[in-house]
Amino acid sequence: MTTLILGANGQLGRALQRQFPDAIALDRSQLDVSDPAAVRDYRWDRVDVVLNAAGWTAVDAAEDPANHAAVRAANADAVGYLARAVRTCGATLVHVSSEYVFDGRHEGPHPEDWPANPLSVYGQSKADGDTHAGHVTKHYLIRTTWVAGEGGNFVRTMADLADRGVSPTVVDDQIGRPTFASDLAAGIAHLLDTGARFGTYNLTNAGDPASWADVAAAVFEARGRSADDVTRISSEKYFADKPGAAPRPLNSVLDLSRIQAAGFAPRDWRSVLPAYLEGIGAPV
Repeated sequence: MTTLILGANGQLGRALQRQFPDAIALDRSQLDVSDPAAVRDYRWDRVDVVLNAAGWTAVDAAEDPANHAAVRAANADAVGYLARAVRTCGATLVHVSSEYVFDGRHEGPHPEDWPANPLSVYGQSKADGDTHAGHVTKHYLIRTTWVAGEGGNFVRTMADLADRGVSPTVVDDQIGRPTFASDLAAGIAHLLDTGARFGTYNLTNAGDPASWADVAAAVFEARGRSADDVTRISSEKYFADKPGAAPRPLNSVLDLSRIQAAGFAPRDWRSVLPAYLEGIGAPV
């Protein structure tokens, strides 16, 4: 079986390369999925599984009208091009999406079939990409949150601030769960390896939901700092002087029942955090 990883240099792309060591891994310079001609001309007849980890992830920059076309091309149009290609060759498409397709007003964890109602340009582009992915019979649409892997992310930023003696101000009313890229890749592999039913799956780490401030406090404590060194603030106050910022869903918690019923048991994010932090280096 030939597996193709797209967006190979991103956090998830790098984790997928470790999970699927025999896969063909391509970054944007090797295959720009937002270019319809490049997608059309690729040799899809040799591909059995497409793991699409490519996309625009700069949520705030997506709000700039100058970037709207690029955001749509990367997150929506590109999925349409891929969907057309894999329908033609019969491959399985694994497409990774986001809880930003929801408005975050649902009480409790979002089930997979909760109606999309994005608040931001980024969220709308992901929702449109989801629609394209759904047109492929053999597809897994993976929704995830708060990814931390190899590269820039919130957990790494907090670890760096803790190590440098900085005391940050972090929002405490956006609730979700971190997702470590290695666990996300393992869950995707499980679906493929077991031949799970095609469709949409929420896939994050498990454990008690937490705010961004809670996650920051956990990182600070792991780095030998006090949780009290993290100042808590509401989203309304934090973004009051940031008019270009994208609106965030306050509830980013995803229901994990379906992925668990498929036989995959996501690990508690708090149990994974120490090893992740050790992997990015000890404080100096």
